[in-house]
Amino acid sequence: MRVPFSYLPEQFADPEPVFARLRQVVASGDFTLGAPVAEFERRFAALVGSRRAIGVNSGTDALRLSLKAMGVGPGDEVITAANTFIATVGAIAAVGARTVFVDCTDDFCMDLSQLEAAITPRTRAVIPVHLTGAMVDMPRLLAITQRHGIPVLEDACQAIKSSLDGRAAGSWGRAGTFSLHPLKFLNIWGDGGVITTDDDDFAKHLMLLRNHGLESRDLVVMLGENSRLDTVQAVVALHVLDQAEKILAARQKNAAFYHQALATAAEVKTPPRDERLSHSYVTYQILAERRDELLRHCLAHGIDCKIHYPVPLYCQPGLRHLGYAPGRFPVADRHARMALTLPVHQYLNHDQLALVAETIVEFYRA
Repeated sequence: MRVPFSYLPEQFADPEPVFARLRQVVASGDFTLGAPVAEFERRFAALVGSRRAIGVNSGTDALRLSLKAMGVGPGDEVITAANTFIATVGAIAAVGARTVFVDCTDDFCMDLSQLEAAITPRTRAVIPVHLTGAMVDMPRLLAITQRHGIPVLEDACQAIKSSLDGRAAGSWGRAGTFSLHPLKFLNIWGDGGVITTDDDDFAKHLMLLRNHGLESRDLVVMLGENSRLDTVQAVVALHVLDQAEKILAARQKNAAFYHQALATAAEVKTPPRDERLSHSYVTYQILAERRDELLRHCLAHGIDCKIHYPVPLYCQPGLRHLGYAPGRFPVADRHARMALTLPVHQYLNHDQLALVAETIVEFYRA
């Protein structure tokens, strides 16, 4: 038996419903900011509980354009978590700002006890990253940032359908940013991203930024760029959006199985559970002793596990200019040594989940 990490073959095993809608797009010639984009934006805003949603070219562009619209630029600082993916830092660098890291906790989210000490007169934004589908404690974070008058941009690229206290990821800050990458919760056939906001003026600014600053076909009101969500990809996104509740329920059910089945393995720490949080489990990451040996053992038994991420981001060669010495963020370092991502997607059956748990438990017993 094999336990695959990717679920894309099953999710798009019958592409005919997508092709049928695409044939309509081809017949209409409505390829750029077409009607499916507007429909997806409306439905995605409703999903998140925000007034507006703006489709863009990628989750990275969602972050970058939002920072640009917030006026963040050269000489400014933006605080984020030391264990995030490179896209967060890349977006900050793309507007000319400097990344300031704080460590994470074992829920894979920003350690808010370190946030206030990281704020300086140059801080222009804070980007909490809802990594794995977990969520930063947003009421606690906002209490800090509002006291300092600093806007919050949520990196919810891994947190579609996650919520805290009944309020969705991406609906707490000045804006929320999401990825539609093939490995995300709501995935398409390439890159795509979404920005959510309750601020109509901010949304209008973003819509101009993503489309060359064009207010109409012949009127340029500002300098923008080309970062539109493709109409073709909006069609795919609408198809998967219809499945969002089922995907969430299946992933949460699979995670609950792992929570219980791995409880007997003292060498394994499963993700913390918080009754305030509805976790979407884009990834299910355990902290495991002898992680690399366990990974090899799982792969040998047909279980496709992954490591996110084996080198702490702040230690990557491309980020040496930030000046952080190895060991500066001990929790992020420990996660790089111990975190193992298990398959958790919606197409796994009970036997596959049981094989994963049994293989891990037996590894430590041996």
